Amino acid sequence: MSEPPAVEAGRHPAVEVDRHPAVEVDRVTRTFGDVVALDDVSLTVQPGEAVGVLGPNGAGKSTLLSLLAGLRRPTSGTVRLAGGDPRQAATRSRLGVTPQATGLPQTLKVGEVVDFVAGHHRDPLPREEVLGRFELSDLRGRQCGGLSGGQQRRLAVALAFVGRPDVVLLDEPTTGLDVPARHALWGAVRGFVAAGGTLLLTSHYLEEVEALAQRVVVVDHGRVLAEGTVAEVRGRTALRRVRFGAPAGAVPAQLTAGARVVADGSREQRWELLVPDADAFVRALVTAGVAFRDLEVAAASLEEAFLALTGERAAGAGVPA
Repeated sequence: MSEPPAVEAGRHPAVEVDRHPAVEVDRVTRTFGDVVALDDVSLTVQPGEAVGVLGPNGAGKSTLLSLLAGLRRPTSGTVRLAGGDPRQAATRSRLGVTPQATGLPQTLKVGEVVDFVAGHHRDPLPREEVLGRFELSDLRGRQCGGLSGGQQRRLAVALAFVGRPDVVLLDEPTTGLDVPARHALWGAVRGFVAAGGTLLLTSHYLEEVEALAQRVVVVDHGRVLAEGTVAEVRGRTALRRVRFGAPAGAVPAQLTAGARVVADGSREQRWELLVPDADAFVRALVTAGVAFRDLEVAAASLEEAFLALTGERAAGAGVPA
């Protein structure tokens, strides 16, 4: 499948996007009664950056996006979007948003919904361009109520780009999509960033964050735990993935006591473990006289680093949200 053409980011003189960070969150706290959703959070995203926000359910990710979208005010601290207040219409005109839950008008056709959203923007993308980029052209005459959940989600994401935004916020953008549809959407989003657009996304799919984001922010209990490139966030934990060949039962139990065993040699005599100290583990294998072969040591994946950073609460949740 070929990459779709870039979704060009808009340039409106009402907002001086080139003179300010695209997103500025400065010591923001947001409470809901006794619940602290965000606790002294700071984050800066420069124009043209793609940043993924990871965290378990209830970590504060959706609250952060709602503040950037101007839907809520911070309890304390400041939020700026392209140098402006996101609650002001002139600032929000440069923003595209796909929230975690969207409601589409069930009786309107797909093409009519795109036209309706386009009517709220000064210089929207042409309808057929939007539909083509997000592989919705064949659905233009279908009522939204007759779309599958995945098709509705694709349309909801496409609508975020109709107004040629400079900044796009995507909250769980590909929930409900099959793999081909997800990769097609990724291509459109990559084109937007390549054209100079700024992206901030949350996702259940850590593969998605690795595929789209240049930088990752890990949050939990409303606080930032780690921030950096994917490689840097991985490096915040000492976990290493060790793979080697050896028969099942060849590795003494005491050597695996502090490791997470992914494969125990019972399938094709392949072992795979996540260990906190790869050098010490390999030395222990040699000392114990384990006849291993084809040894590989690699950094932990983003998902493994995420689970290590957020601890048992995230592990119990299974995946971030």
